[in-house]
Amino acid sequence: MTTLTGTRTQATKAVDAADVQRAVAGDARAFESLYRRYVPRIHSLARRMLGADEADEATQEVFVRAWRRLASFRGDAAFSTWLHRVAINVILAHRKSTSRRAARFAQDEHAFSVAAVRPVRTDLRVDFEAAIETLPDGAREVFVLHDIEGYKHQEIARRLGISVGTSKSQLHRARMLLRSHLKE
Repeated sequence: MTTLTGTRTQATKAVDAADVQRAVAGDARAFESLYRRYVPRIHSLARRMLGADEADEATQEVFVRAWRRLASFRGDAAFSTWLHRVAINVILAHRKSTSRRAARFAQDEHAFSVAAVRPVRTDLRVDFEAAIETLPDGAREVFVLHDIEGYKHQEIARRLGISVGTSKSQLHRARMLLRSHLKE
């Protein structure tokens, strides 16, 4: 039995070596042969290390990396050993990258409950809109253009035909009137 396994291993090494040489020379079918021979093992490794959701993507990354670095395969070890090393490196990098992305987004439901958020009050929105309507025309125009639409005072002055100083004073007036209206 050992002799049969040893013979099979030698035959596989020889086939792999021939496929690698042809693939390095640009034969895509030779690389496809390597891919078909080893994709089940690599996918299984990725599934065990990353889970089913990430395994397909990681397996694809492994074979893309292997294709790009195939010329660096010296043949000191079996191709399967070299590919396994490539797979481990890619999978660990993938896991690290995934954990970084996950760390950026809190997945803890408690984090959202303690986050500082203003309560949504539709009654304030209605009050605010009503308060804007009570402003004198000049103050309302400047307030809407500046604080809501985001125009600069120079642009407002040009559009309304007023001075920059008038625009600033109208904005101040509008804000004070709104504050007093909303305090009531």
